[in-house]
Amino acid sequence: MSLAARTGALLAALLLGLGAPQAHAQGLIDNVNGITVDESGDLIHFTGLVIGDDGRVEKRLARGEERPDRPSFRYDGKGRTLVPGMIDAHGHVIDLGFSRLNLDLSDTNSLDEARQKIAAFAAANPGRPWIIGFGWNQEKWGLGRFPTAADLDGLGDGRPIWLERVDGHAGWANAAALAAAKIGPTTKAPAGGRIEMVGGRPSGVLVDKAMALMTPALPRPQPKDYDAALAAAQEALLARGVTAIADMGTSIEHWQAYRRAGDRGALRVRILGYAAGMEQATLIAGPAPTPWLYNDRLRLGGVKLVLDGALGSHGAWLKAPYADAPKDSGLALLSSAQLRNQMSRAAMDGFQLAVHAIGDQANAETLDAIEELSETYKGDRRWRIEHAQIVDPVDLPRFARSGTIASMQPQHATSDWAMATRRLGPERLGGAYAWRTMLENKVPLAFGSDAPVEPANPFIGLKSATTRLDASNEPSGGWLPAQRLTLAEALRAYGLGAAYASFAEERFGNLAPGQRADFLILDRDIELASPTDLAATQIIELWMDGKRVSLKDNRP
Repeated sequence: MSLAARTGALLAALLLGLGAPQAHAQGLIDNVNGITVDESGDLIHFTGLVIGDDGRVEKRLARGEERPDRPSFRYDGKGRTLVPGMIDAHGHVIDLGFSRLNLDLSDTNSLDEARQKIAAFAAANPGRPWIIGFGWNQEKWGLGRFPTAADLDGLGDGRPIWLERVDGHAGWANAAALAAAKIGPTTKAPAGGRIEMVGGRPSGVLVDKAMALMTPALPRPQPKDYDAALAAAQEALLARGVTAIADMGTSIEHWQAYRRAGDRGALRVRILGYAAGMEQATLIAGPAPTPWLYNDRLRLGGVKLVLDGALGSHGAWLKAPYADAPKDSGLALLSSAQLRNQMSRAAMDGFQLAVHAIGDQANAETLDAIEELSETYKGDRRWRIEHAQIVDPVDLPRFARSGTIASMQPQHATSDWAMATRRLGPERLGGAYAWRTMLENKVPLAFGSDAPVEPANPFIGLKSATTRLDASNEPSGGWLPAQRLTLAEALRAYGLGAAYASFAEERFGNLAPGQRADFLILDRDIELASPTDLAATQIIELWMDGKRVSLKDNRP
């Protein structure tokens, strides 16, 4: 055979090979107690999953249904419970990581206990120029007041101390920190902020936008610090079964850490970014939301705005004064014009809007803005209100009329119930943490944790949602028990509901065919578990894209 003939024959063989059908690999997850929720909100049970070589679900299998003959792998679940990976609809990824790397006061039950923990942390970290921490809660301490700079006297060896409240809406500084930030008797609080005063001098507590007065003095985290925080956050989320999280308040520094992790194959959790205002959105994404990156591990699709503060610091914006602070109705962090202008600017470029609104006036103002802007910005906008904790009952039906998603956090209700009752009085709780009413009004509901404000643990959230009981199983019968949800309803809010809230329902959420094969193997049947047992659920295995993922973090 001539050289030309041999070359022709070889080319023909190659072409035939290219045209030949390739074997399709299928993995099989079998012998499981599979539980998910369909689009209508009903529980679906299955015993197996067929997973394609692309890491997506091909089919949910019922008992007795035919299995693939020769799967590329077979995993025997031994009858254990399998559920979709949980989606946290509202968290703060980098803040969660830093809360695990810095001083964490969230487990303290008194000022004395907090002082002891601050002293121990300072002694264990002599090289830190500042003592930075998070998680204090004067309500939990039963203090009856905000802490003061004087309460920090003698701690930290003279170093500046800056400690953010558990909700992130107030900060507590010692005298050295106030001096470093040049905050004194004549310092004016910015609009939307408050400097607490004692005897004509700053007390040490800065509320909401006044916290920015401290920012120029604080040590600036370096890229390696953001990378470490991301690694710590991912470990904590995966250990608790969270496979995707909406990151509320993404900055360019956060985004760069996510991109660095993605570039080196270390982005383990799906992060759905919502930029901290339009300026950050422009720095991150430019003129429009980003595409999905790293096999659906990262996207910047929205902008988050903050309209008011939090109940714990009397910053939530109310229609009437606080019951326990009759001269105070909270703080509006944006004017009506600013809110509309910023929402319009984001919507104009196709970004989804998520607005933090806790008090009933803040929720009413946000709904007003959404209804007004909906006349201009048509299509599937999926406007979001984050928290929606205190809503005037007359405003509850407005969520559905405008297609607004209620992005809520079940653990807030069970952590806040006593404090919220004091803040408002029993007669103003008709629209408080009103999950059942939201569903009855056909409002799309998405659940999250607000981590690190609350533990990034959806199983504690499921207990809160289905019982309205706190960690001590109080109050008896549940707080405002008419607002309890069924397990199916709560699971949907942590699954398809949370995915829908971020335009991700076709990519993950309930293990439907075509979705990413993200799922958990649990240590118990959550349908049969008592409330206490439900909250204590442990993750035996976590899979993403049809592959087992390592779990390490064992902290609460």
